[in-house]
Amino acid sequence: MESSKISSNKPINKIAERDIAKEMQESYLDYAMSVIVSRALPDIRDGLKPVHRRILYAMHEMGLTHSAKFKKCATIVGDALGKYHPHGDIAIYDTLARMAQDFSFRYPLIDGQGNFGSIDGDSPAAYRYTEARMAKIADELLSDIEKEVVDFKDNYDGTRKEPVVLPARVPQLLLNGTLGIAVGMATNIPPHNLGEVIDATIYILEHPKATIEDLLQFVKGPDFPTGGLIFNEKDIYSAYATGRGGIVTKGEAEIVESSQDRYQIIISSIPYQVNKSEMVSAMATLVTDKKIEGIKDIRDESDKDGLRIAIDLKRDANPQKILNNIYKHTDLEKAYHFNMLALVEEGTQPKTLSLKDILEQFIIFRKQVIERRAKFDLKITEARVHILEGLKKALDNIDKIIKTIKSSPDKEVAHTRLIKLFRFSDKQAEAILEMKLQALAGLERQKITDELKEKMAIIRDLRALLKDPKKVIQVIKDELSAIKKKHADERKTKIVKRAAKELSAEDLVIEEDVAIVLTRSGYVKRSSPSVYRVQHRGGKGVIDISTKEEDFVSAFVIANTHDDILLFTDKGKAFKIKVYELPEGKRATKGKPIINFISLNTEEKVTSILVLPKKLKKEEASLILLTKNGMIKKVSASHFEDVRRSGILALRLAKGDELNWGHLAAKGDHIILATSKGQSIRFKESDIRVMGRTAGGVKAMRLKKGDEIIGSDIIGVQDKNLSLLTMSKNGYGKKTNLKSYRLQKRAGAGIKTSKVTEKTGVLTSARVLRPESEEMIVISQKGQAIKLAISEIPDLGRQTQGVRIMNVSPGDSIASLTCL
Repeated sequence: MESSKISSNKPINKIAERDIAKEMQESYLDYAMSVIVSRALPDIRDGLKPVHRRILYAMHEMGLTHSAKFKKCATIVGDALGKYHPHGDIAIYDTLARMAQDFSFRYPLIDGQGNFGSIDGDSPAAYRYTEARMAKIADELLSDIEKEVVDFKDNYDGTRKEPVVLPARVPQLLLNGTLGIAVGMATNIPPHNLGEVIDATIYILEHPKATIEDLLQFVKGPDFPTGGLIFNEKDIYSAYATGRGGIVTKGEAEIVESSQDRYQIIISSIPYQVNKSEMVSAMATLVTDKKIEGIKDIRDESDKDGLRIAIDLKRDANPQKILNNIYKHTDLEKAYHFNMLALVEEGTQPKTLSLKDILEQFIIFRKQVIERRAKFDLKITEARVHILEGLKKALDNIDKIIKTIKSSPDKEVAHTRLIKLFRFSDKQAEAILEMKLQALAGLERQKITDELKEKMAIIRDLRALLKDPKKVIQVIKDELSAIKKKHADERKTKIVKRAAKELSAEDLVIEEDVAIVLTRSGYVKRSSPSVYRVQHRGGKGVIDISTKEEDFVSAFVIANTHDDILLFTDKGKAFKIKVYELPEGKRATKGKPIINFISLNTEEKVTSILVLPKKLKKEEASLILLTKNGMIKKVSASHFEDVRRSGILALRLAKGDELNWGHLAAKGDHIILATSKGQSIRFKESDIRVMGRTAGGVKAMRLKKGDEIIGSDIIGVQDKNLSLLTMSKNGYGKKTNLKSYRLQKRAGAGIKTSKVTEKTGVLTSARVLRPESEEMIVISQKGQAIKLAISEIPDLGRQTQGVRIMNVSPGDSIASLTCL
């Protein structure tokens, strides 16, 4: 036992003492470089990591081209595992499956048959069930590999050779992108559109000094297989210029009106690498936790035709606000971070690259491949020419050749005699001995001659190609153009030029003009002016709003969906609301109660609507407020910058009076009023001093008993060639040039503006007509509306009654008009 013990004084063979810190440093660096080079990072030349490259090469060796029959993935995995990639069958199969997923790869390299997983995160079926072959575009990665265009190396056990890189004919690194985490570094390159990348590559070939700005004419940004939106061109430029950066991506969503005044949000795309099922579950959780309110149901209606998530909203829900919250709280909005890191220096050195760097490196690689291919083809063609020259020489001396062969005791002797007597080379002599007797026929002899000429022409072309770099560039361009024609498709991801921000409800609303209709009993709606078809003067119009017998239209204006509006009440209060917050309604519907949107008191009615355009400089503008009994006030528009939901007092009213109009006016403007009995007055806005918000007004016009103001408007200081448009109760109207209305002092009795008769009825509306207005809409108290060209309205003098504009039904009357 003692003799078997190891003496502690004797050194053990193959164990050496080393400093542990140095050993850890060196070993860890070796490990890190192994992961970086051999596993996690793609080669810039073919855009592939080793596992992708080995799978494709194994399939190439198996003959699994796009036109071959499908083969079980178990066979493919086993072949790749046993020959090239001894790192586990699951790792290989997961990679193979991902290359077949059209939601992971912009241009899938594998054509799969069976269940290869889903965008919901479902795993692929076991590899004994699925089948695969290479996709058509994968041919472009392996083309010419048999022509010694790339280097080969020993596989892991030295039993066979594998390619160091594939001779990719397209910039695969950009087409499908990549994601990889190495040791101390990571890569994240987004996928791109093939047509755009090829156009940019050709542009660099033609303009070597091209800038990133030049390239962005072609490469608009990433093109994700799942579609979606990308925001901010500045972020895209920064990422492509430096190789690092971030962009905001969002899924596409549309708000649609369903039946019974309800809305749906339809999601048709989601950001890249987002699990759809998890995102839908997150939405449901937000609804359950009441972080998002107003959602009735969420359904995933995706099928083979595409992605579709339908979100049903409750009746009074605000769809823009809900969509905004969905973007904010789920992965429907997601940041994508660029880190364009790849292996350069023939796959040995990791480097962060700009867009131009990647394309330039690809071009250098393609030049090498084309030169190596040309050299290979030249070598093969020259060898064939050498044989053809020997065959031609043999045919020219066929009788002597036959005699020599016949007199030889065996093939070896004949071979030696041919070389010695006729000075054939070893290969030529071999070809002659293998030549069939049919080659002696005249037609066959001509074929040899023709082939020789053809091969000589090919040799001349190949030598010219190798001598002229411009010809090499042209070959690259021709190949890329052919690939684009074969494989290019439309961009899936849309680019939004402006920067992404946290979307407000307003950001989600399309800017468009809408018609706002308000009834005396407080029903309001907005609809497109296009629903009103143009009719001729004297028509009856169409039903625009369904009203009860005792209700009637009190206000009708055109505004942009992004504008603010001030709602004035008969009690002198003002409320403020965004146009898009008003309910949309179809032409014959009555809308919704205004009390759903502002806090009106009992018996309080909205009498007028004032549009506040987005570009309005409130500190320079004044509000002109006018009452039914002819009182007027001027107040700074800045007092209405912040209006609480419960409203603010705009004008203190006398008993029995109502605030009926509000206008915006600038310094130097004129004000014109019209009364029910056909009087009018025009005076300067400077005739009214600026008052406080809660003050009462001053007299605007001296009214006769039983008369009242029915309309008012502003005449801009710069406005020229304007007319006053008036409408009477029974549908008569006219336009009169404002030159006919002399300037008077405020508080006067005014002058005649229209002849009021029993036939016309009293005046009900008056508006200043501006040159840019081409059409007008007139609406009656019972909701009939007519749209007609202003050119049909005659120009008449002040003291005329006008012509019939609208055929008003018995018991109805004109309520309002607006110009488009």
